[in-house]
Amino acid sequence: MTPDRLEFFRNLLNSRLASLFAQAEGGMVELVEEKENLPDSIDLASSETDRDFNLRMRDRERKLIYKLKEAIARCEDGSYGECEICGEEVSEGRLMARPVTTHCIDCKTEAEQQERVRGA
Repeated sequence: MTPDRLEFFRNLLNSRLASLFAQAEGGMVELVEEKENLPDSIDLASSETDRDFNLRMRDRERKLIYKLKEAIARCEDGSYGECEICGEEVSEGRLMARPVTTHCIDCKTEAEQQERVRGA
């Protein structure tokens, strides 16, 4: 990958990371401040369902933040854009769609097919 493309992806990753931090901060404030006194059991159940959903979303964001930090580290060590399985370069189209990916489309497709066979 050329240095200018690597810089482009590093900026993209850092931008997404900053955006996630901002979203996560706002979401946690909502979870902490949400102390409603709901006398109706249906309202209480709905509130609990919403809270569980928000906690699951925060967990997904946490995992994505970790993946973004790993991808930024790969930019720093020069391994960003290389497939961890075959060592070939990951296409820019795939990196644009999923900048945290560590596998080329062929290796990812093969891994998913093996996963389906094991799960069937």
